[in-house]
Amino acid sequence: MKTFLRLVAPLGAMAALAGSLAISASAAPPKKDPTAFKGPTKNYAAMVEDNDMGHLLGNPEAPVKLVEYMSYTCSHCADFSRTGDTQIRALIVPRGKMSYEIRHLLRDPIDLTAALLTHCGDTAKFMGNHEAILRNQSEWLEEARRATQAQRTRWNFGTNAARFRAIASDLGFYDVMEDRGYDRPTLDRCLADETMATSLAETSQRDIATYKLEGTPSFVLDGELLDGVYDWKSLNEVLADKKV
Repeated sequence: MKTFLRLVAPLGAMAALAGSLAISASAAPPKKDPTAFKGPTKNYAAMVEDNDMGHLLGNPEAPVKLVEYMSYTCSHCADFSRTGDTQIRALIVPRGKMSYEIRHLLRDPIDLTAALLTHCGDTAKFMGNHEAILRNQSEWLEEARRATQAQRTRWNFGTNAARFRAIASDLGFYDVMEDRGYDRPTLDRCLADETMATSLAETSQRDIATYKLEGTPSFVLDGELLDGVYDWKSLNEVLADKKV
């Protein structure tokens, strides 16, 4: 079995010059070194935008584009969030040479419920919501494993809004999101957003077919699926060759 889940972010201050030396007001300013590294002119680390049901971080015009396809029920995706995701966002995205996009590969109603909640609110809230769901994954996945037949029936029958509310309640998603500052009525409105749910599901199916995705996490670099790359170690080797 493969090792991935198969489908079903100082500038120091200049010190004052000590002693009796003074700089004349008429002195010419120092010449700039044209070869000096100028760095990015924008705070790419803080840039997040919606992109066709995904979220793109960093410079949207970056020459190198990395896309991660993830599932909230995938333990390897939670592992990558703690390792590679952190490194990419802290060390690579701020340089402006590579954008990083997070997209959903939905496996079941739990995935869709979690995705609806991470999309709840302003775009700027996505990464915090995304991290909170994954940070608590071990707890709510255990609740899912211990679910009774009655609970599973509530997850799979009835209106979509009722099903998603049942999942959010039974797995503790409401508690996770309320810790993020959301109230219950707001969360229920997001879970009842049929247009969003349909778009997320249809986009996931389209992307699976387009890239022949078989598991999560999967990575697409500049439009090409990275075969055999399912974790930060192997992905980091590929990115090193790109000199991002």
